[in-house]
Amino acid sequence: MKPFTYERPESAADAVRAVATKPGAKFIAGGTNLLDLMKLEVETPTHLVDVNRLPLGEVADTSDGGLRIGALVRNSDLAAHPRVRRDYGVLSRALLAGASGQLRNKATTAGNLLQRTRCYYFYDVTKPCNKRDPGSGCSAIGGFNRIHAILGGSDDCIATHPSDMAVAMRALDARVETIRPDGSAETVPLAEFYRLPGSTPSEENALRPGQMIVAVTLPPPPAGVQIYRKVRDRASYAFALVSVAAIVQTVGGRMRSARLAFGGVAPKPWRVPAAEVVLDGAPAGTPAFGAAADAALQGGRGCGHNDFKLPLLKRTLTAVLATATRTT
Repeated sequence: MKPFTYERPESAADAVRAVATKPGAKFIAGGTNLLDLMKLEVETPTHLVDVNRLPLGEVADTSDGGLRIGALVRNSDLAAHPRVRRDYGVLSRALLAGASGQLRNKATTAGNLLQRTRCYYFYDVTKPCNKRDPGSGCSAIGGFNRIHAILGGSDDCIATHPSDMAVAMRALDARVETIRPDGSAETVPLAEFYRLPGSTPSEENALRPGQMIVAVTLPPPPAGVQIYRKVRDRASYAFALVSVAAIVQTVGGRMRSARLAFGGVAPKPWRVPAAEVVLDGAPAGTPAFGAAADAALQGGRGCGHNDFKLPLLKRTLTAVLATATRTT
């Protein structure tokens, strides 16, 4: 691990100023991802700004009936929060599907959103990786790419985003509250927070240098059955091969509304409005489920080892929709 300096600011303003003004500085909270990357020298910050003392650890109701989640709320606490369990079950289930109990006790809301990909080549500094070393190439294209993206990738990167929580928050239309180094606030819809790789895979999100997440807000809970299903290689401590966050409302045997978000298949939490439109007003049944899956996979393609994800996504979504409509 490379040497670094360290500080613990007492305010958000001091924290963003420190990161913005010191080259190579990084925020650290739970550190469950950053410390691993530092040990492997994938990340080599020269200065760490510890934000754990900042008052960003509360979950509070909003005036419109939604929920505001502080950036430092631990994953375990958020999953167990009474309002989250009651009104945002898809989020609670997604959080409990991630990592291990020990990591959830440490990991934060902001840190979860900002996880780096688990691509094997990104973690191996001896291999070319455009995300880690822009312009060096993508080893996963033409390499071993079993866990990689089938949607939203590019000729420069096919890495997937690893967060379960972000997939559920995408289905819930979450918004990310941030503070800039000049002290001004900016709120970004989660739909616009992540960037597709295109020709610049190293630019992963909308944050500018020194900009810090302070909270995530959820709108009032949507009507319908909420389900999170994660398909992975083992029952715990494994990242999604395919995951589906679904919120489905059914009335009189027909689907009134559906929200669908997918994980493990794209560089960001993936939502396809066309798939939701297919289900709007459709009779609950296999034909509509299959049509929605076909819409969700529009433009999808495998890269060899991950070809199995195409039919796996379709089967998983069909099973989730069958469960959601049966439950309703």
